[in-house]
Amino acid sequence: MSRKIRQIVLMLLAAMLFTMFPGCTGKNKTTDEPGKTPAESLPNDTDSEDSYTEPTQKPKEKIDINIAALKGPTALGMLKMMEDSETGKTANNYHFTVAGAADEITAGILKGNYPLAAIPCNLASVLYNKSDGGITMLGINTLGVLYIVETGDTIKSVTDLKGRRIYSTGKGTTPEYTLNRLLMEAGLDPEKDVTVTFCAEATEVASILSETENAVAMLPQPFVTTVLMNNERARIALDVTEEWERLSPGTTVVTGVVVANTKFLNEHKDAVLDFLSEYAVSAAFAVNETEKAAALSEKFGIFKEAVAKKAIPYCNIVFLEGAEMKEKAGAYLRVLFEQNPAAVGEKLPEDNFFFER
Repeated sequence: MSRKIRQIVLMLLAAMLFTMFPGCTGKNKTTDEPGKTPAESLPNDTDSEDSYTEPTQKPKEKIDINIAALKGPTALGMLKMMEDSETGKTANNYHFTVAGAADEITAGILKGNYPLAAIPCNLASVLYNKSDGGITMLGINTLGVLYIVETGDTIKSVTDLKGRRIYSTGKGTTPEYTLNRLLMEAGLDPEKDVTVTFCAEATEVASILSETENAVAMLPQPFVTTVLMNNERARIALDVTEEWERLSPGTTVVTGVVVANTKFLNEHKDAVLDFLSEYAVSAAFAVNETEKAAALSEKFGIFKEAVAKKAIPYCNIVFLEGAEMKEKAGAYLRVLFEQNPAAVGEKLPEDNFFFER
């Protein structure tokens, strides 16, 4: 082989080697980092920064919470929550108890057996004072449910009650104090200008309305609805809440509230906040989906569906919290305190009674 041919062969071999080892150029064409091959530029198990993977967040563990409510308007705002809890759609596992009377659940609320509950506004204050702050008000769930009903057509305003006999229930309790305040705001003397006859049961009042011409009574829902369904002569003459707000602007009647055992609230604040968010949705459901709510009312043993369907729009179901709750509930408790300190537990609650997020 001639010298010239050998040179050509050597040049071809050199070109082949150059092609096989591109790293020899000192720069990798596939990365901006000098001196690295494509394989070297990929992440590896020893490079903690390049190999970091966002950890999968574990679902929040649900806790079991017992919730109490009374068989009445104060329980209606919970209907959707009751249904959702059965199907596991709530943030935590709720177990509901619907009691026929307050004394069935008050001890359990104080002991923490029912960490959350829907109860009358004044009872919440009584329990707060009795437990030295062991109860916290979370929100207002029901405004006024009282109505003036008559079997005639003579009552158009509160002043029209002057000289009339009014049948009612609730002697020595909030209905009496509410009526007294309403009459006084209208310029009437409860002891001189009207005669109030208190009956032991709402059914007794209903019976009087069915038998008496031009009778006047004050009843709560759903008894008002029951009377109207069974007595063609009966009509709603006055909405006590509307009249109260007209005569005392900026204040209102507060019937029901949602409370928490304070110890539970401090230990499980996130769970309570979840509950409040769900309660707001549930209350709106009762107001806006009346037919569905009425069916659930019968399912959970609160009111019969037919009664609930007509009564719910008159039950003033709401969800008010924070400053608005404090203002309205505080003002109503002061009205009760002025008439009978025992109605709120002998003294008005301190500011820590009202929960703020």
